[in-house]
Amino acid sequence: MIMFFLVGLLVHVIFFISIFDIYFTSPLVHGMAPQASPLPPPASRLLLVVADGLRADSLYKPDANGSTRAPYLRSVMEETGSWGVSHTRVPTESRPGHVALIAGFYEDVSAVAKGWKENPVEFDSVFNESRHTWCWGSPDILPMFAKGASGDHVYTYTYPAEREDFASTDASRLDTWVFDEVKLFLQSARENSSLMSSLKKDQNVFFLHLLGIDTNGHAHRPMSQEYLENIRLVDSGVKELVSMVEEFFDNDGRTAYVFTSDHGMTNWGSHGAGHPSETLTPLLVWGAGVHTAQRVTEPQKYSDGYLQEWQLEGLRRVDVNQADIAPLMSSLIGVPFPLNSVGVLPLQYLNNSDQFKAESMYSNAIQILEQFKVQYNVEENNNVISLCRSLMGHALEGLSYYHTYDRFFLGCSVVLGFTGWTSYVVLVILKTHARVACTVREKSI
Repeated sequence: MIMFFLVGLLVHVIFFISIFDIYFTSPLVHGMAPQASPLPPPASRLLLVVADGLRADSLYKPDANGSTRAPYLRSVMEETGSWGVSHTRVPTESRPGHVALIAGFYEDVSAVAKGWKENPVEFDSVFNESRHTWCWGSPDILPMFAKGASGDHVYTYTYPAEREDFASTDASRLDTWVFDEVKLFLQSARENSSLMSSLKKDQNVFFLHLLGIDTNGHAHRPMSQEYLENIRLVDSGVKELVSMVEEFFDNDGRTAYVFTSDHGMTNWGSHGAGHPSETLTPLLVWGAGVHTAQRVTEPQKYSDGYLQEWQLEGLRRVDVNQADIAPLMSSLIGVPFPLNSVGVLPLQYLNNSDQFKAESMYSNAIQILEQFKVQYNVEENNNVISLCRSLMGHALEGLSYYHTYDRFFLGCSVVLGFTGWTSYVVLVILKTHARVACTVREKSI
């Protein structure tokens, strides 16, 4: 029984390890050439706001009184921008969600052993391809994009880790800290000529990671007053920040804005799995190069019932996969698509010429094709190596076979010849001995 138990345990361990070997392998390949549209982009800079843990319905659905919790963002949807739902993938965690948003690929699942915190391998991102990126927010998210960036052009400003208190009565102060720091940053730039010069250049990114909604959701649940009030705070903070950014850049109309979330949350305050409350996140895009609100009169293709529930039947909805947001941001500011991105540029958000859209889609297609070619070459080389080893093995077997082809026949011939010779010698000896014996006997008689 002990032997049976040990063998059974060994079998189950082997099966468990095989799952990691089969499924938990890195999707990343290296050696591709960067791809970008050769045409001038519509935006000089991009402001990305990620409200961590924000469900799509929590933002879009009116409250019990029929009023919106986010009046500014609602006005963007109805007047100045385009909107939709970003569909995330499991695991619906902060790191995988941000990697999909900013790097364009779905998380390297081999990182599960590290709790999604450390970079198992370096990867490219929109931040890395930008001229400069300034980030504010959580120390759990921001450093991984600076760590994987080449050169020194991704700057992070994080609050102390102890501020992330899930037992806090109200975590919205995390978001207040981010908004305040960005305001101070813009104010200080007016007195810093070097910083001002960098900010005035194109292909810059500003990233705000807002963790308050997620933290309040974990502590108080998404239906709580703390969670819902945090949405109002974020809405007013975004409104004020957009006004400051436009004023700072002299209302040049060259700033693009993206507001989204990394994942949603269940009613009981958890996330990580694939329930729609976790995988449906909001996406709002407005500013330079983006379509303004599009009115529709005919029923849209979405039959999930959310449009009626959200009272948005009259506004065009454009859903995307979460990884599609990375090429969208790259296209808006004219930087190369992240090398490992699997996102497909959602053209419905772009307000530009057909030539620009065609060039952007072509670059996107070549960028994905480059990954395929590298992966194909890797597998092809592995197959060639395997075939060569097999060929050499068969060739050596054949060489040995033909090298020893006559050995058995010759060996048998030698053995038979030696046996015959021995027999002949024995017979000669016997005959000689018998003849001598006969002669001796005759003489004695």
